Amino acid sequence: MSDSMESLRRKIAGATDLQSVVRTMKTLAASSIGQYEKSVRALADYYRTVELGLGVCFRIMEPAPLMAERTGQACAIGAVVFGSDQGLVGQFNEVVADFAVKTLSALPGKARVWAVGERVRARLTDAGLPVMGTFAVPTSARAITPLVGQILVASEAQGGRDEIAELHLFYNRPESISVHAPVNQRLLPLDKVWQRSLTLLRWPTENVPEILGGETTTLRTLIREYLFVSLFRACAESLAAENASRLAAMQRADKNIDELLQELIGTFHRLRQDGIDEELFDVISGFEALSKKEK
Repeated sequence: MSDSMESLRRKIAGATDLQSVVRTMKTLAASSIGQYEKSVRALADYYRTVELGLGVCFRIMEPAPLMAERTGQACAIGAVVFGSDQGLVGQFNEVVADFAVKTLSALPGKARVWAVGERVRARLTDAGLPVMGTFAVPTSARAITPLVGQILVASEAQGGRDEIAELHLFYNRPESISVHAPVNQRLLPLDKVWQRSLTLLRWPTENVPEILGGETTTLRTLIREYLFVSLFRACAESLAAENASRLAAMQRADKNIDELLQELIGTFHRLRQDGIDEELFDVISGFEALSKKEK
């Protein structure tokens, strides 16, 4: 009995320590979700400014001479796939990689893929997609900006060597506190419907907007800012979804550990009570035996 109770004590202590670690990871995941969601919200005003500028350019230069829809023979299809390099995220990488493979296989042209994360790169490579480059997954909101710059430089360099007809983003977007879904956003060529919608945006003042400097240069600059904001938001939403997935996993683990602890503690108390009852029985039996001898 003593060995069994000692074993239960060790199991209870181990489960308690593990639960402490799990709850710490839950707190970190929840905190990380907050910083990435805050980063996305902070982009809203800047993105609105870029949209207003693009709307002015599209009204003056309509149809936009840059990034127009290509027709004819199939060209290369560029894609950026955002994954995770940390554990405890379930099927996070598998879901987004499989979605990217399925989507790209239905498009004309050879895929040119950049992977954000070694694990998703391995998944894409196993599926037969050529990975042009791999980037480290950011570990904080501040690290997103350098990553976006690296992606833009790499895609522009590849575009100079090979005609890329389209550029797609693939990432997991959070749908609730514990659910995420893979999404595909086509960045280039610029959607004509989207361009027309921007020309209808109301300018915030009564002043007539003008383009200073070269129109083409201004449009190129605004398009680059649009790409930067879109990539930043995709990365931030992917990181928020990753931490939401980890938070959900930690919540399940915390619940399972709590149930295990209740079972272990209940078993420990039953064994302890059985031991006390047995000792009391021995005391009573001994007392009765002594009483009979005295009589």
